[in-house]
Amino acid sequence: MDKLKIAKMITMLAGCEYKNMYLNDFFETWHKTDDEIKSVFLVADILRGLREANISTRIFDSGLGISLFRDNSTRTRFSFASACNLLGLEVQDLDEGKSQIAHGETVRETANMISFMADVIGIRDDMYIGEGNRYMREVAKAVDEGYRDGVLEQRPTLVDLQCDLDHPTQIMADTLHVIHHFGGVENLRGKKVAMTWAYSPSYGKPLSVPQGVIGFMTRFGMDVVLAHPEGYEIMPEVEEIGRKNAEIAGCKFTKVNSMEEAFKDADIVYPKSWAPFKAMEKRSELYKQGDKDGINKLEKELLAQNANHKDWECTEEMMKLTKGGKALYLHCLPADITDVSCEAGEVAASVFSRYRVPLYKQASFKPYIIAAMILLAKKKDPADTLSALLNEAKPRIR
Repeated sequence: MDKLKIAKMITMLAGCEYKNMYLNDFFETWHKTDDEIKSVFLVADILRGLREANISTRIFDSGLGISLFRDNSTRTRFSFASACNLLGLEVQDLDEGKSQIAHGETVRETANMISFMADVIGIRDDMYIGEGNRYMREVAKAVDEGYRDGVLEQRPTLVDLQCDLDHPTQIMADTLHVIHHFGGVENLRGKKVAMTWAYSPSYGKPLSVPQGVIGFMTRFGMDVVLAHPEGYEIMPEVEEIGRKNAEIAGCKFTKVNSMEEAFKDADIVYPKSWAPFKAMEKRSELYKQGDKDGINKLEKELLAQNANHKDWECTEEMMKLTKGGKALYLHCLPADITDVSCEAGEVAASVFSRYRVPLYKQASFKPYIIAAMILLAKKKDPADTLSALLNEAKPRIR
C-alpha cells in the first residue's frame, strides 16, 4: 500500500466520531456506533499499510498486554500477541493454574495485581453461558476501582477476545475480509450470507461466532440467513438484535432449518458447528454444581444428537447451490475437515483445500483489528497519531 493511500484513509478516519472509544473497553459489537466500527476498520487497514511500507507503528515505549485465555486458542492468542507487539507492548500470559487464583484469590484482587503496568487486558472466556461476559465486566469494574482509588497509574483497556455472547475480534476480522473481497463496504448491500450449523464429531462449541455474525453483518445491509437443525437455537436476545439491525439497514434476517435453502444463491457461506443454547445453559448449571457425571452424560447425549445431522456438511454439491457456485467460504478455524481431521465433519476436504488461501487471509486481519481496538482506546486523537507515524516513517526493519 502506498503512502498516499494511507494518508487518504487517515483523512477519512479524522472525519469519524470516535471520541467515546478513548479510555474505553471493546465488548460486544452491537454496543458500538457505525462510526466507531468504521474507525476500527480504517485503523486496521492503516496499520497494515504502515507495516507493509516498513514503517514502525510503536506507540508505546513500554507496557504490558495481559493475555487471559480460559479456553484453548491458536489464532486469537497469537493475534493478540501480534497486535500488542505491533504497538510496542510486551505480552504476559496469565496462567490461572499457576497463579494465586487457584488458591482462592478474588477477581478484584487479581485484576489489580496484574494491571500495575498493563495498558490492555485481552480475555477469552466462552465456555459457559452467563459467565464469560459477566466475568469480563467484573474485571472491568475492578480496574475501574483500582484506578479511581489510586492503586493503578492508568486504567487498562479490556478487549473481548471471545465470550459467551459475541466474538468481536473474529467477526470484525471476517467482515473486513469480506469488504476487501467484494471491493468495498458499499458493495455488501444485498449480499446473502448463509450462517449455518454444520456437523462436528465434538460437542460444546461456543455460540459466539454465529451470534456475532447475525448481530454484526446485518448492519451492512446484507441478507443474513441463520440455518440449523431443530433444537440448535442460539440466544433469542441476539436473534432480536439481528432483526432490529436488518430493519434499520433495510435488509433481511431469516431463519430456516435447511442447509440447502440457506446455501441457495448465497454470496457468502459460513458453515460452523455450535452447541444448542438450551444445552449450553444446562451445562453451565451443571458446572456451577460441580456435577461432573451430569456433564459427561450431557456430552454423550449431545454427541448422539449431532450424529443425527451428518448431512449438514459443506460439500461440493452444497457449494454448487450458491451464487454462480462461487460463494466466499468463511470459517473461524480450525474447521472439522472430513477425512482429514475427522471421519465426518463440517466441510469436505476438496472445498476446504480450494479455499485454504482465502481462509488464511481471513485470519490475517485479526491482529490488525485487535491493534486498532487498542489504539483507539489509548489515543485521544488516533488520526494525528497515525499521521505522525506516517510522516516520521521510522523504519520497522533497519
